[in-house]
Amino acid sequence: MKILLIVLICLTSLTAFRFLQTDKQAFYKALSSGEEAAIDQKLADLAKEKQSSRINAYTGALTMKKAGFVKGVKGKVKIFKKGAHLLEEEITNNPANTEYRFLRLTVQEHAPGILKYNKQLDEDKQAVISGYNKLDSDMKAIVSNYAKNSKVLRAADLK
Repeated sequence: MKILLIVLICLTSLTAFRFLQTDKQAFYKALSSGEEAAIDQKLADLAKEKQSSRINAYTGALTMKKAGFVKGVKGKVKIFKKGAHLLEEEITNNPANTEYRFLRLTVQEHAPGILKYNKQLDEDKQAVISGYNKLDSDMKAIVSNYAKNSKVLRAADLK
């Protein structure tokens, strides 16, 4: 009976871990898609999740990306700031989290200059480089693929 219980717990844990990995991949797919519908869908999915640091960081990054689709400068800035607040709060609470620093780096690199959301580019680049080897294989692949087209983070930086 105890063995059956242990097996069930292990299977449940593995299934939950696989869900998180798939969810991470779906998040990055939506973030990089540039499609408003994909961003909206992922934001809706995240809203259904239990609140966590990761959910807040993901929601913040997607909200900042969503701002690009809002009409009117005031609306764009308001939505962007809302997302930035979420992501910045998570980075403040988890400054060593390489994934959150990577998220901020990607947003900073593509944010319009008028928003002045680019002051930590070098800091985040160094955080991503130094934490790269500690990332799981899925996250390493995401960062590596991003670096292929980035003007800030280069593939050579990750070796």
